[in-house]
Amino acid sequence: MSSPTDAAPDRLRGLLEEHAALETELADPAVHADQARARRLGRRYARLAPVVETARALDAARDDLDAARELAAEDPAFAEEARGLEARIDELTDRLRELLLPKDPDDDKDVILEIKAGEGGAESALFAGDLLRMYLRYAERRGWATEVLDAVPAELGGYKDVSIAVKSRTDEGIWSRLKFEGGVHRVQRVPVTESQGRIHTSAVGVLVLPEAEEVDVTVDPNDLRVDVFRSSGPGGQSVNTTDSAVRITHLPTGIVVSSQNEKSQLQNRESALRVLRSRLLAAAREEAAATASDQRRSQVRTVDRSERVRTYNFPESRISDHRVGFKAHNLDAVLDGELDPVIDALTRAHTAELLAAGS
Repeated sequence: MSSPTDAAPDRLRGLLEEHAALETELADPAVHADQARARRLGRRYARLAPVVETARALDAARDDLDAARELAAEDPAFAEEARGLEARIDELTDRLRELLLPKDPDDDKDVILEIKAGEGGAESALFAGDLLRMYLRYAERRGWATEVLDAVPAELGGYKDVSIAVKSRTDEGIWSRLKFEGGVHRVQRVPVTESQGRIHTSAVGVLVLPEAEEVDVTVDPNDLRVDVFRSSGPGGQSVNTTDSAVRITHLPTGIVVSSQNEKSQLQNRESALRVLRSRLLAAAREEAAATASDQRRSQVRTVDRSERVRTYNFPESRISDHRVGFKAHNLDAVLDGELDPVIDALTRAHTAELLAAGS
């Protein structure tokens, strides 16, 4: 088995040098005067730590193996230790090969997650509410902070449309965990409005965007049309008496975003701009991917938001992810935020694809 340090010496050397530079930078008190910058550097430093630790462990294991082989020539008792070190080196080599795979440039980012009711009317809106709770509970389990940016409630409960920001309180990148959630989520169950007890299938769309910072996307104010209106609740009734809700249209692309969850027009404008920047960043990434290598295009297909990605079957208490054949019969637990098993399965499949593409 070839060593990843032989296959990608320049990449490994570059990452080790970047880690050392970040360590020096983060030790400078002046850096921490800019909290956003310090947080960004800290996340990157934490992301590179496993590469550094694995590379060091691999070098140490190789040195130990050389010593064990020399001793085994004089004392056969060391032969068993040498075999154990050979197995350890194989394990570390595979681990380092995975760590050196090309990374999604957005893996360290926070996300904006949008849930939109689709086919199924009231039942779809109710399930949109269920998915919102699922993601909020998952975020709570992982210690992430959440913020509702915009919400349009439905008459019978749930949401026609809801957007939330999910932020890490540590150096953990949230996009790396949630990027595979985008797509059409189907629910199969007996709706509360169904008098005959028949199972219906409804659909909800989930859109996950890496949250763009102002340094990622420049928005020209001259490209924006800003409209204000009164916030509305279920059935369209006004929930306040001022024009605090904001709708922003990005004229060059036609992207429209709105926010009405905050009490002030200024806060709603900022929330809408956060969503707009993230959509523009996602559009730029997709445009770049369209002209990129086959490997990059395969990554984009993995997170294709147009496909039906998952089904939640209530009568059988079953969750099925159609992309990787994942199935589990613990639907209540999943809807209570136990998403790690299915996300881990998607991550493993994605890593296997990248390894296969690079072999």
